[in-house]
Amino acid sequence: MSDHLPLKGIRVLDLTQVFAGPYCTYQLALLGAQVLKVEPPGGEMTRYGGALPELAKQGLGLSFCTQNAQKSCVELDLKDPEQLVQVLSLVAQADVFVQNFRPGVAQRLGLGADVLAEINPRLVYCSISAYGDIGPIGHRPAYDHVVQAMSGIMCTTGTDAMGPVKVGAPYIDYATGLNAAFAVMAGLRQRDLTNAFQHVDVAMLDTALTMMANNLVTVATTNEDLPKLGNEAASRVPSSGCFSTQDGSLLMLAANNERQFAALCGVLGHPEWREDPRWIDPGTRAANQASLREVFEKAFLAKPATRWEVLLDEAGVPASRVRKLSETLAEGQPQARGMLQTLAVGAEQTQVSLPGIGFRMNGQSLLPDSPPRGPGADTPRWQD
Repeated sequence: MSDHLPLKGIRVLDLTQVFAGPYCTYQLALLGAQVLKVEPPGGEMTRYGGALPELAKQGLGLSFCTQNAQKSCVELDLKDPEQLVQVLSLVAQADVFVQNFRPGVAQRLGLGADVLAEINPRLVYCSISAYGDIGPIGHRPAYDHVVQAMSGIMCTTGTDAMGPVKVGAPYIDYATGLNAAFAVMAGLRQRDLTNAFQHVDVAMLDTALTMMANNLVTVATTNEDLPKLGNEAASRVPSSGCFSTQDGSLLMLAANNERQFAALCGVLGHPEWREDPRWIDPGTRAANQASLREVFEKAFLAKPATRWEVLLDEAGVPASRVRKLSETLAEGQPQARGMLQTLAVGAEQTQVSLPGIGFRMNGQSLLPDSPPRGPGADTPRWQD
């Protein structure tokens, strides 16, 4: 990695497990921070899960590898007074401390923000939890799918016929990790301005709500819940949404403005639809949505989604065939952007594709160059 990364020289003490917390510190590591991951004896639970059992047996399961490359790993028992002293000595040397214990646990362990502020007055202390450390449910534990239920996102997903549906990926976990990394960066800047201890409190529920900010504002303002839209566009524009095509594959498109609507009608071979009095402007299209949707559905059955995608792209109308993730990877756009780095992991040097930071900086993606470490791999070095 470059010697000129923005967090070079920043030391992070990582006491997080599972996805959200480790993904936060992974972002910091990719930005150049030195991250020391502290785990209980035997390592955290995600080491022993994932799609490749041979790696899981070594404590390097894919569920762990995804967000723990580029870190040093030590094992310390926080309930052992002598080993807790070791952690506190590391706190004194750190710039950032990140934990995702349930609210109150860090305090009971002797690792609360007030205690660490005395040890290191310039520390940025980041606590990550399900619901935050205040409020009527702040004490509750949760995982991604539980917060999906709590946040209301499930009740806006799917259709009325199928009932509430969970988002397929643990997006709240990873969004919380990004939010926490953002909070830490703000904390570091504020620390440098004030030379004072900073405590940032990041909650999964807060993150989930901000990830659907338009829904949040609408419901909070009107006190009316939004309907399930299934695969239809959030804009509810009748010329946007999901359509079946000739080969049974689905096409998602967004013809939201007048230019795009006219171009869509032309691609479908019916430029006269643009001048039809029923659909002449956004208001008439909304009032006659059913009839417009009907002619679009029939027209899209003339060609497969792959062909429509090309034609619509040429016409400047945003559209995509609905793909599996494997198809997206096979087509090469993530690779062109430098989204993945393949590293050799474990005793058999298994080739594992690991994510980069998710943006490009000065024309380059920030990628890991150090593979995930085994349970306690760096304990002897850090105890010397």
